[in-house]
Amino acid sequence: MSAHSSSVGLSRQTLPDGHAVRLTVDIPEPGRLNIISSADMAAICTALDGLADDPGLRAVVLTGGGGRAFIGGANIKEMAALTPQTARSFITALHGVCDRLRALPVPVIARIEGYCLGAGLEIAASCDMRVAGDDAVFGMPEVKVGIPSVIEAALLPRLVGVGKAREMVLTGATLDAAEALRCGLVERVAPTEDLDTAVDDWLGHIAQCGPRALAAQKDLCRAWEELPLSGAIDAGIDHFASAFESDEPAHMLGGFLNRPRNPED
Repeated sequence: MSAHSSSVGLSRQTLPDGHAVRLTVDIPEPGRLNIISSADMAAICTALDGLADDPGLRAVVLTGGGGRAFIGGANIKEMAALTPQTARSFITALHGVCDRLRALPVPVIARIEGYCLGAGLEIAASCDMRVAGDDAVFGMPEVKVGIPSVIEAALLPRLVGVGKAREMVLTGATLDAAEALRCGLVERVAPTEDLDTAVDDWLGHIAQCGPRALAAQKDLCRAWEELPLSGAIDAGIDHFASAFESDEPAHMLGGFLNRPRNPED
């Protein structure tokens, strides 16, 4: 699969009954920290829009190229020239990246190597699961350059708790991979050279699941975040009933019931 721009590359990995796509943010600039500009945000959005209607897509893996960073943040030079009007457009574009990740009908895995700061952490928080290399560094340093952490930083209290989220956004302090795992910012940490093995383990589990069920489950995960408890439960009842509008439950439940049995069971 070809790249959508010089900063975004797409590659396909075959899975049983479908495929995963790796979206790599690789911005060729000094430092190779994958600092994203508004143009890069647009390129990522274009790539994600192209994936949304892919019928064979089972998962997306989002990662950074160059080996030094997942996404090291937003472009400071561009932000330094913002006005109140252009600032709104800039941050809305970044929210567009995050919202598209959350809206994709398949699981999105953040494969995090190196620095994951500011805009990069907001993007990682918007993914469904996060695996970090043991060299990863996380932080929300915006207050150190005179701006607040906003948009999908609002997901942090749900991931790490209110106190830890406030510590991160009010001090700008960084976390190493071990602390990120302890506080729930990431689900797994692996030696950097084993990151792909960890990703493949998750992809293997995803490949065994029903595609329609996964799409419904992801939609419900967002409902659990955004709706009051009663509304989230009602959404679940609706999704459960609509699951039986296809033959996926009958096929997969039948396969489970008719599976070979261990004589000792």
